[in-house]
Amino acid sequence: MDKLEAKNRIAELVQLLNKYGHEYYVLDQPSVPDAEYDQKMQELQRLEAKFPALVSTASPTQRVGGEPLDKFQKVEHHVPMLSLGNAFNEADLRAFDRRVTQLAAEPVVYICELKIDGLAIALTYENGTFVRGSTRGDGRVGEDITSNLRTIRSIPLTIQEKRSIEVRGEAFMPHHSFLALNKGREEKGEMVFANPRNAAAGSLRQLDPKVAASRNLDIFLFGYGKWEADSLPSHSERLKYLAALGFKINPEWKRCTTIDEVIEYVSYWSTERPNLSYEIDGIVIKVDDLQQQEKLGFTAKNPRWAIAYKFPATEAVTKLRTIELSVGRTGVVTPTAILDPVQIAGSTVQRASLHNEDLIKEMDIRIGDTVVLKKAGDIIPKVVRVIEEKRTGDEVEFSMPKQCPSCNSELAHLEDEVALRCLNPNCPAQLKEGLIHFVSRDAMNIDGLGEKVIEQLFQAKLIKTIADLYRLKKEELLKLDRMGEKSVQNILNAIEASKSNSLEKLLFGLGIRHIGAKAAQTLAAHFHTMDELCEATYEDFIAIDEIGEKMADSIVQFFSEEKVIELLQHLSTMDVNMTYLGPTQSQMTAIFSNQTIVLTGKMESFTRSEAKKLVEANGGSVTSSVSKNTDIVIAGEAAGSKYKKAQELNIPIWDEQKFKEAIES
Repeated sequence: MDKLEAKNRIAELVQLLNKYGHEYYVLDQPSVPDAEYDQKMQELQRLEAKFPALVSTASPTQRVGGEPLDKFQKVEHHVPMLSLGNAFNEADLRAFDRRVTQLAAEPVVYICELKIDGLAIALTYENGTFVRGSTRGDGRVGEDITSNLRTIRSIPLTIQEKRSIEVRGEAFMPHHSFLALNKGREEKGEMVFANPRNAAAGSLRQLDPKVAASRNLDIFLFGYGKWEADSLPSHSERLKYLAALGFKINPEWKRCTTIDEVIEYVSYWSTERPNLSYEIDGIVIKVDDLQQQEKLGFTAKNPRWAIAYKFPATEAVTKLRTIELSVGRTGVVTPTAILDPVQIAGSTVQRASLHNEDLIKEMDIRIGDTVVLKKAGDIIPKVVRVIEEKRTGDEVEFSMPKQCPSCNSELAHLEDEVALRCLNPNCPAQLKEGLIHFVSRDAMNIDGLGEKVIEQLFQAKLIKTIADLYRLKKEELLKLDRMGEKSVQNILNAIEASKSNSLEKLLFGLGIRHIGAKAAQTLAAHFHTMDELCEATYEDFIAIDEIGEKMADSIVQFFSEEKVIELLQHLSTMDVNMTYLGPTQSQMTAIFSNQTIVLTGKMESFTRSEAKKLVEANGGSVTSSVSKNTDIVIAGEAAGSKYKKAQELNIPIWDEQKFKEAIES
């Protein structure tokens, strides 16, 4: 076969295979057997190998062809990807309808769509060819994940018309892909994903597209960013047009002429959602007419013509099989319910904290009970009640033990605490939990030393104290299971880098009772060195505004212990920094001086903890709820009810960019 014949045959195969792929992955109506598809794919691969100059970006062989990336590049959205305001009940939906109809001053028609629980993305096509895909990010700037998105076979590499367009959608992991992924990870001894959304987001943020390809993700398109001028006057017609171009549109959308029809649609899917093959967490309601959308416009964060109804937290019924006890780093013994596995709000739940003995007695929870579980905020599972009428008489009352489940030391109640504590400083469980705390992000932030690795090192008797971390040898680590040359070197590099942390990180990592990250920052900024801290008296500590009596007592007691002095000496000889490297109180800019700040939503550039520290370092205090005493609300993505409350109270609202600019200035 000469080059011209090969060119024609490759073009024919690309067109056929893309057509077959669209039928299979988008329409769910395959027109040829799998064997025929495979045979043509193999023929195409042979021809492209022989004539590499003829390989096109539209070829289905190029879905997984990229090399692993070092990092993702930033992408600016020409049209911001704004979040939606939330509705939680029928009253909220009717209030939304009243606002819309009053502002529009004419009847409106709504489009209702399922709110897919995945990762929001944008796809850009130029002259009909897929050229870039990105995450939502903060709504204005996302990350370029084109290589990973090309692995999703329901995303067309070319569309029916040679036009330029940017479309928006939700990438997600279907139930069958999620179950298969977690089963494989369990068999390998790897940590399973909590739910399909986390799995989808984690897959699309892999630097190696081959990993994303193995996860079998899917997508539904629901909107658009950049759109060339045309005569399509409504959102519903654009949805139909997107489907005609070859995009996968969720088929369950509905046009509703009244708010009552909207509420019926919401009610229907509230009960039918378990029957879907993918997760949804609500319903999106949009004004259909595009001219009305333009007239209604936007608030600072949300379109006025759309709202997201959020499903209430899901409940599930299951059996409580036993109660396990765990010992934390401060010696607190916590009971945990071990349950028959049950699906709730998109994830399989087998454990739920019972917090303490008083709660168990108050709810009269017994081993063998049938209980109702609820996920607080669709995240944390908790037992909310016992179904007493299902008791058989075989249930067993539970009482807390007198001895520590880890070291058999006598348990004690301290002061007026509800919790039971193990007071043995050499308790293995406390030592291990203390190490996990020491390497955590807010403490020494030693990347690669997660809970499982610490457990592994502890079981292998390679570490017992904090100082042991800095004595680890490469040859010791290489002997452990699943420890390769590269991962071991990364861990050792991270341990070495942690030696340069500022004093407050070490202070917090030491786990002094009553001393959190904020107090550690205050102490470090005040005393500057570990030596000065060790020599300080109770009166020195209590003189600091933010240090109370209990905290001062705890600090004095901690630094008076011989084993602590010995540990600090060891760390010092290992070149662990003992000096504060941050700004002094006099150097700190006071942009938030004496102001009360509320943080809400998710930020792109900071974790919640990091943003809190920045506010506090600049003179402000952070509270969890919005009130008339709040000075500023700093809102990230999906800000929710706090954002709404701030609007109602006319409290200044800053977005992430304004917060960053204030800090940097």
